[in-house]
Amino acid sequence: MLCGPEQQSVLWCGAMDIFAVIAENRIREAVQKGELDNLPGRGRPLNLDDLSHVPEDLRAGYIILKNAGVIPEEMHLRKEIVSLQKLIDCCYSDRSRNGELESLKKKLTEKILRYDMLMEKRNRGSNHALGYYKNKIYRKLGGY
Repeated sequence: MLCGPEQQSVLWCGAMDIFAVIAENRIREAVQKGELDNLPGRGRPLNLDDLSHVPEDLRAGYIILKNAGVIPEEMHLRKEIVSLQKLIDCCYSDRSRNGELESLKKKLTEKILRYDMLMEKRNRGSNHALGYYKNKIYRKLGGY
């Protein structure tokens, strides 16, 4: 006899519980035998990444990319934006490099637009207030 969706989810949860019990028993046995006593990092806190800001459905992908040494495009753009802002701040006092300053500002604007487009695509319709006040906030805080 086939199970309906309700019975299937109960069976699946029951199977997961069985695996959890088996795993817990094996860990307990290993601790009792002393097999876990000489592990590297014993007694030190775990260095867990805080992914609370990443949506749940993207967390596995972020972990895989991070372990491969790849960062998402928006993170790369954000780093470039910060670097360009720092460079502009350093060059701003030197009037002799006005052409270079304008070139940097143009690059910064392009990066900010690209970043905003990526974020808008990701958060389409999720926060209208931010879009409305973003330019006012930039101007108020001395942004570019």
